Formats: sequence, structure tokens, C-alpha cells
Amino acid sequence: MTQQVEDQWADGLIARRAPDPGETTTPEDEEPQEDDLEFEPIGGPYVGAVRGRLDALRELVGLSRTRIDAQALAEAGRVLDEASARQRLSARHTVVAVAGATGSGKSTLFNALARSQISDTGLRRPTTGAPIACSWTDGAAGLLDRLGIPGRLRRRPLDSAGTDLEGLVLVDLPDLDSAVVSHRQAADRVLALVDAIVWVVDPEKYADAVLHERYLRPLAGHAEVSFVVLNQVDRLPGEAADQVLDDLRRLLDEDGMALGEHGEPGATVLSVSALTGKGVGELRELLGRFVQERGAAARRLAADVDAAAADLRPLYVADGRSGLDERARKDFADRLAAAVGASAAGEAAEREWQRNAQHACGTPWLRLWRWLDRLCSPAVQRTRADAEVEEEVTARQRVEQAVRMVADEASAGLPAPWAQAVRESAVRGAEGLPEALDELAVREELERGTSPRPPWWPAAVLAQMVMTGIQVAGGLWLLGQIVGVLQPGLIVPALVMLGGIVGGPLVEWACAVAARGPGRRYGQETERRLREAAAGCGRARVLDPVATELLRYREVREQYAAVAGPG
Repeated sequence: MTQQVEDQWADGLIARRAPDPGETTTPEDEEPQEDDLEFEPIGGPYVGAVRGRLDALRELVGLSRTRIDAQALAEAGRVLDEASARQRLSARHTVVAVAGATGSGKSTLFNALARSQISDTGLRRPTTGAPIACSWTDGAAGLLDRLGIPGRLRRRPLDSAGTDLEGLVLVDLPDLDSAVVSHRQAADRVLALVDAIVWVVDPEKYADAVLHERYLRPLAGHAEVSFVVLNQVDRLPGEAADQVLDDLRRLLDEDGMALGEHGEPGATVLSVSALTGKGVGELRELLGRFVQERGAAARRLAADVDAAAADLRPLYVADGRSGLDERARKDFADRLAAAVGASAAGEAAEREWQRNAQHACGTPWLRLWRWLDRLCSPAVQRTRADAEVEEEVTARQRVEQAVRMVADEASAGLPAPWAQAVRESAVRGAEGLPEALDELAVREELERGTSPRPPWWPAAVLAQMVMTGIQVAGGLWLLGQIVGVLQPGLIVPALVMLGGIVGGPLVEWACAVAARGPGRRYGQETERRLREAAAGCGRARVLDPVATELLRYREVREQYAAVAGPG
């Protein structure tokens, strides 16, 4: 009786054994429970280069979340999630999808590899409406759960025990060009999760644009986990099969898919006839060796990381050298110094020094004349308030221009998100910068106070007093002679008075010449202090935040380099 039941189920259509009499059966639409056999999860972190690249990708995503749109990081996040999910599942199994367009004979090839009539075939299109899985060994339930394949669509071949395909999980996908949208979506979902792909093409549609542009070209980087099979070669006469196969290789090369020829890593390309069995044994042998290597999951993951890195490249790789050099920093400091009026302040300090020298060493009569001149000639200039308003507006414009120029120079060549972050940091730092520079200028002026006087100024003042005294004495002497109080003798008092008159301007001129050098140095020192103070303010508010953003970019650029790998 048991033998009869076993014969009843020995058609290769289900993945479970027939129940013995008296046993309860599992409903068809529920997932059957596989034997609790030990399987080998990848367990722990990946090893080797894959582990380092995954860690770098995880760090890269973490550093970029505040700078890059979440949608741009979605694919990288998906790769990390799928890597974590695959890591927890069996490493003894390799999931291989059989994908192809309508009429390519992929279901027939799927059955030929399984040596069982598992997937429906026929002229009606579409024939395969949902993914069907065939597993040669137990322990693949977690992998099939991840693919979303229910228990009623999981099969076991008749010769699953002791074959060279142990560990293989073969999945027959719906047609890639199916007229039913849900079929294409199911195929795309599974293609993103399997470890390897067998692309099945036929002599009529091997150059189909949908297949190449939508699948083979985007997945060209997955060549090491790809098998491209030209099916139905029994329909080609003579050497036509070789010609079509060569043309297929040419198209794959144009798609950017490396071909595994002459020992080079890449896609395996071969011709078969699933109907007659030609080449199927060779494909089974290739798949057997491929599965026994147990490296498909890591290679698929490495290819996914490559694809994610290629998509992220415009977000992390600068076109040219970025950053701020000494010239840019000096130009920014010069513009802030111009905005705060450092040169004007230095010139004003120099004029103040010379004016003080004139006040201290000038003749009393000249100072009196200048005072009367100012008193008798009212100023026709604009009010001080209007002048200050205009100066403030001009200074603000200069500051804004300086910040804009340094931000543009710092962000030149950066990828768009990081260039925007640099500009935003500069703009944030520039808020309140004009007011801070104004306060700085006022504070510097208050700290400077009145200009100091050199040691020789008292001697100059004394000399002017002597010259003035000589003038007064000579004048009184002449006046006394004129009125008859003193004896006549105009030459001597006139010479005395003339000496005082000429000596006063000479002393003033000598003092002005002597004060020119110290006055210039005093003005230059005033300008230097104000320039350094303005540069320090600009550095703290603008340059340091910009440098921080550039440092963050360099960090993520290094992480991206680790993700992209040596290539």
C-alpha cells in the first residue's frame, strides 16, 4: 500500500512525500513544514572584501542622511537590508532564477534541468503566471519565504538525492515581457533577490530591446552570476546556431556584460535545445560546479554593491579639486577688510596722527586762521546720518559678496548635495556678520583712543612758544620805537620779529616731516589690527563651518572609495 502511494506522488510535481495512511495532510495553500535539518547560515558578518565594502556602505549611508535625499539612498539601503537578510539564511543553497521573454522556452528548459514536468509549458501565453521553485535539498524554506513563493509552488525533482545539483534552488519566473503587469512585477521582484540568473533567449528574440535595455544592460555588472543560454538551437540549420551565438556575444559586449572566456570572470554563454536535450547536460554540469563553489551569494552581493556605488558616484565624486586654498582665504579676508573699512581706518589714523602733530607743533596764528575758516565756511556735505546709512548698506553688500564668492569657490566641482551644503553653511555663518564687523570696528576705534605723541613733541611745542615769544617781543619793540618810547632802530627789531615769523612755520614744517613716518606706521598698525580682527571674525563664522562641511565631504568620499573598491 505504501509503495502504491509513493508511486502516486512520484511525478515530480510536489515537494513533499505522500502521507501514510492515518496521517493528517497539510492544506494545499499552506506552506509545508520541511524537516528540521541543519543548514549552514552565512552567519555573522561577511568576510573579506565584501564585508569591508558593506561596512563602508553602511557608514556612508549614515554620514549622508542629513545631506542627501532619502530617495537617492534607497537603493543602497535596500542592498544593505538584503545583505543582512541573505546573511541569516542558508549558505548551502544557491538560488538561481530562470528568466526569459515570452516563447523563449525557459519553462521547458526549467523542466529539462529538473528532469521533471514541473512548470507548465504550451502555446498559450502567458504560461507561467507566478514563480515556481524547485529545490534539490531540504533547508531552503527560509530562502523561498524571502522570495515570497508559497508552499503550493515549491517542488522537488525526482532525482534530488545524490545528484551534482545538491544545494540548487531553481526558480522559473514569469515572462519578462508578459502582457500582465503583475507577472512582470513578480519577475522583477525575484530577480532582485536571487543569487544567480539564467537568461534564456531564443533565435527570434535574442536581440529584443526590452530584454537588453531593461535587464541585461542594467545588470551587466552581475556577469559573474549570469548564464546566457541561447535556447531552441534545434530550429537553426547548419552553422546558423554559431552565427547567432556570436551575434549574441556581440550584443552582450555592447551591453557592457563581461563574457567568461579564456579563464576570465564573466557571464557564461552557451547554446542548448531544451526540447531535444542538446547542451542541457553541459548546463547542468556548469550549474553543479557553480553551486558547489557556494560563492554565488557573495558575488551577487558584490555586484549589487558595485551597482549601488555606480548610482551614487555623481553624489560623491567631485569633478575637480575642491576646497579652500590660501589664496581663497586671503581674498576673503581682503574683502572683509574692505567691507569693514580697514584701509580707511588706517588712513584716518594716519591723518589723526598728523593732525595732532599740527595741533601740537603748529603756530598759534595758523591754528586761529584755520578755526576761523571752518567757522566762516559752513559744510555743504550731506548729513552724517545719511552718510552712515549709505556706508552701512555698502558694507553689507560687500560682506554678502565676499561670502558668496568664497562659498562658490569652496563648492566648485563638488557634487550637488555637498556643494549645496557648503553654500548653506556659508550663508548661515554670514547671518549677523555685517553687524559683528561693525561692532568690531567700533571696538577697535575705542581701544585705539587718541593717537600717542612722540617724545620730541614737547620740544617742538617749546620751540613754537619761543618763536611766538620772539614775534611778540619784536613786535613790541617796533611798536615802542614807533610811538617814541624807545630809540629809533627799525632793523634789529624787524629782524627779530621776522625771525619769529619765519621760525614758527619752519618748526611746524619740520614737525610735519618728522611726524610723517610715525604717522604712517601708526596708520598701518591700525589697519593691520582691524584687518586681522575682521579676518578672525570671518574665519570663525564662515570659513570654519565651510571647512567642516568640506571635511565631512572628504570623510564620505573616503567611505565611497571603500564602497566602490579598487576599480
